[in-house]
Amino acid sequence: MKQKPYIVIMAGGIGSRFWPYSRKNKPKQFLDILGAGRSLLQMTYDRFREVADPSRFLIVTHKNYLNLVLEQLPELNPDQILAEPLQKNTANCIAYSAYKIHAFDPEATLIVTPADHLILRENRFQESIQKALDAAQEEGHLITIGIKPNRPETGYGYIQYHEDIQQGSAQKVKTFTEKPNSKLAKAFFESGDFVWNSGMFVWKVKSLIDAFKAHMPDVAEVFEEGSEHFGKATEEEFLNRAYTLVKNISIDYGILEKSDQVYVVLGDFGWSDLGSWRSLHEIREKDEHDNVVEANGMLFDTHHSYIKSHSEKLVVVQGLENYLISDTDNVLLICKLDAEKKFREFVSNARKKGEDFV
Repeated sequence: MKQKPYIVIMAGGIGSRFWPYSRKNKPKQFLDILGAGRSLLQMTYDRFREVADPSRFLIVTHKNYLNLVLEQLPELNPDQILAEPLQKNTANCIAYSAYKIHAFDPEATLIVTPADHLILRENRFQESIQKALDAAQEEGHLITIGIKPNRPETGYGYIQYHEDIQQGSAQKVKTFTEKPNSKLAKAFFESGDFVWNSGMFVWKVKSLIDAFKAHMPDVAEVFEEGSEHFGKATEEEFLNRAYTLVKNISIDYGILEKSDQVYVVLGDFGWSDLGSWRSLHEIREKDEHDNVVEANGMLFDTHHSYIKSHSEKLVVVQGLENYLISDTDNVLLICKLDAEKKFREFVSNARKKGEDFV
């Protein structure tokens, strides 16, 4: 890699769409979901070790998960873990990391990535990252990595780009739409000239801060004050105050939909965001009836389903199609495999039954 980027891994989510396997005390990014012997966070760290030394990593997470991060990534120092007092979405998570890095390295380049992606073709991925790093050196440019869609997914942002306007290997973004409704997602998918926003970004820290000043001045004003506190004993007190002042908003809504400086590098490296049971079903090994069975199971007349349970329990299933059965600890969940939009409701109602269920 020509540049020496910082790697910012966002690892503060609660993974509600993987409930009940993902719980508040140990969300999905800390779980070995793929059976690889490494958690999703650890796999993300391993992937970006090809790009940067351990000293260049920052993990942004909720303060409750500080010890989990240190346990899973013992190579890092505690001051490399940015502990948010509240979960206020990606704009604030990214602002915190950007303003902190800018305080001691105003010429820095940042790669920002979620902690829960699957990348199947690592060599191609590294090529895309290098293209994005090169493109990000142009002043003001904000680079995202786009993935060709294979379905009209409503859970991702969509990017339409100008084929004839580019800078290096990056195409200028024409429109950026965050999580469209199903009708719009279908239109985007069928048009053939939209790609998914992968949620991975590359930018010079100065370019990003200029974008915050232009499009989210309230956030910029709050975090600019942090330069007096970052790395000092007053940082936690500052954060507690700052996070009560900012809105809960994504970087997509806050900046990327508004800026005319967004460029996309097109990637084809076997990507999944592992955002739901359905997305995990897509990449897991299946039986002849398109079922994923992670259980001591006996299935009859059952198709396109996901069965997960303790190995010591025999699970007998008959007559289901497009279902999820997840038996984890003290919760048994049975629902449609593609019902991810219902999971917030499931978790909210389970909490009323008792905090031990979430």
